[in-house]
Amino acid sequence: MREDGCILYTYASLFKREAFCFVLSNTNFQEVKNIVSIRVQGAPSFYKCNVGVLQELELLLKERDIHSLLVIHGKKSFEAVQDYWPELPDFEVHYTKYAGECSESEISRCKERAVSLEVDAVIGIGGGKALDLAKAVGHVAKKDVILVPTLASTCAAWTPLSVIYDDEGRFVTYTIFPRSPYMVLVEPRVILKAPLSYLKAGIADTLAKWYEARALAHRLDYIPMSVQVALYAAKLSRDRLLEDSHRAIEDCENHRLSPAFLTILESNVLLGGMVGGFGDEYGRIAGAHTIHNALTYIPSTHHLLHGEKVAYGILVQLALEKNIEEINLLLPFFQRIGLPSKLEHLQIINSEQVQVIANRALAPHESIHFMKDTFSQQDIIAAIEKLGTLQN
Repeated sequence: MREDGCILYTYASLFKREAFCFVLSNTNFQEVKNIVSIRVQGAPSFYKCNVGVLQELELLLKERDIHSLLVIHGKKSFEAVQDYWPELPDFEVHYTKYAGECSESEISRCKERAVSLEVDAVIGIGGGKALDLAKAVGHVAKKDVILVPTLASTCAAWTPLSVIYDDEGRFVTYTIFPRSPYMVLVEPRVILKAPLSYLKAGIADTLAKWYEARALAHRLDYIPMSVQVALYAAKLSRDRLLEDSHRAIEDCENHRLSPAFLTILESNVLLGGMVGGFGDEYGRIAGAHTIHNALTYIPSTHHLLHGEKVAYGILVQLALEKNIEEINLLLPFFQRIGLPSKLEHLQIINSEQVQVIANRALAPHESIHFMKDTFSQQDIIAAIEKLGTLQN
C-alpha cells in the first residue's frame, strides 16, 4: 500500500522476472464515486481445443437441438479441415464460400441466405475475416454461431465482435455483439498445418493485448475485478509469448504437436479473447491497432497480415509513450521470429505515406484517442522516426 492509501497489485512476470503494478484505488478508502460500467462477455458458451474435436460436432449439435446449418468458409480454409470434417448425415447442411472480406455487402448476402434457408445456426470456418463474417451474419440473422478456426492468427474465434472492412479491404469500423459465440471448436492439427506466417501474426496480435490494455486501464481510478482479470490474462499471454514463441515456431515448422505450440495456440485464441471479453472497452484496442487501421490505407501494405501490421503498431505506440526500454526488449524478439519493425519491412518508402498514416491514425473514431495522452500528427510522425533511429 502506498502512503496516499492507493492499493497496488503486483504480479511477477514470467519473462525476466520484472514486476509490474496497477493503481487500483486512489480514494484513500473513501467512497468510489465513479465506477465504470463493464460489460463482461468473457467466453463462448462452449469451447474445446482437442485432437478429433470435430468428430464430436454431430453429438454437440444434437444436444443443442440444432438441425440445419449454413457453413461459411473460404476455399483454402475448407480444404484445411476436410480431413477432419464429419459427414453430418442427419443434418441439413448448406455451404457458401465467402468473398474474402467481412464487409457490409458480404454480411448482407450471407444473411439473406441464412434467413431464406431457415437454418438453426451459422458455422464459420477459416481465419479472422471468415469468423468475423459468420458472427456478423449470425447476429443480423438471429442465429446461433459456431466457429471453427483454421488459423491462430487472431482471437476472432473467441470474441463477440467483428471488424468490418470495405470490399477493397480497408478498415471501416468494428461492431460488438450482445451475445458471444455459441460454440468454438479448435482442431489443433489444422492450425499446425497452416502457413507459419499466420501463427507469427497471431503472436503479434496477441502481444498487443498487454500493451493496449495497459494503456486503456490508465484511464481508471478504480480497476474493477473483471478488468483485473483482463489485465492478468493480457500479461500472462505476453509472458508466454515471449517465453515460448520461438520454440512453438520451430515445432510448427517440424509439424510437432508440442506443449509449446499448444500454449501459443491457446494464448492467441483463448487468452487473447479473454482480454476483451472481461475488460470490455478497457481490454480492446488502443494505439497499436490504430496504426494497423491506418496502414490499411497504404496499398503497399495490403500483402501483410493483420497481426504483422499490428506488430509495427505496438512499437509505434510504445514510441508515443516514450517507453524506449520496452521497445529495446521487443526488437530482438521481433527480429528472431520475423515480425516487421521498420518502415521498409512494410514497403513504406516515402514521407507522403507516413503522412497518410498520421492522418488516418487521428480519425475521430480511432482507438488511439482512448489512451492517456492526446497526440498530434507530428507526434505520430516523430514516433515513427524515433523507431527508425533505434534500429539504425
